[in-house]
Amino acid sequence: MNHLFKVALNWIKKEPQTDSSTRIYTKSHYISIEGKPDLEVSAAKTFKGDPNLYNPEDLLLSSLTSCHMMSYLYCCTQHKIEVISNQDHSEATLQINPDGSGKIIKVDLFPEIIISNSSQIELALSLHKKANELCFIANSCNFPVYHHPKCNAK
Repeated sequence: MNHLFKVALNWIKKEPQTDSSTRIYTKSHYISIEGKPDLEVSAAKTFKGDPNLYNPEDLLLSSLTSCHMMSYLYCCTQHKIEVISNQDHSEATLQINPDGSGKIIKVDLFPEIIISNSSQIELALSLHKKANELCFIANSCNFPVYHHPKCNAK
């Protein structure tokens, strides 16, 4: 079964042309998804974007982190593990090539999980592998996703 997701992008020139050979364009634009608030996006500060706005790398990393969490919670439900909290601090490494092209070469996820039953900690930790196998976004990426989970019981 396939599902279709749609996004509309809207960019409008805001900055004046400086001369005939050099143009300055804003990197800021809007992403629209029907029925949801618009999201203003820019390039990362390193690439002359607005540092106050989300950038595509932020959104890719956020998508992967969020998808992993939802897949993980699904796995925990399947194994009757009660998750009390799930926090993650993830990192993406972007490699820039001499020709100006680039790519994400790896992502590290650092989930910190609190569960209700201490006898399930080992199982809870092992489920990150299964969650990665189920994660739609991770399955769509051509870079490795490493997991560095911690788990405690409360």
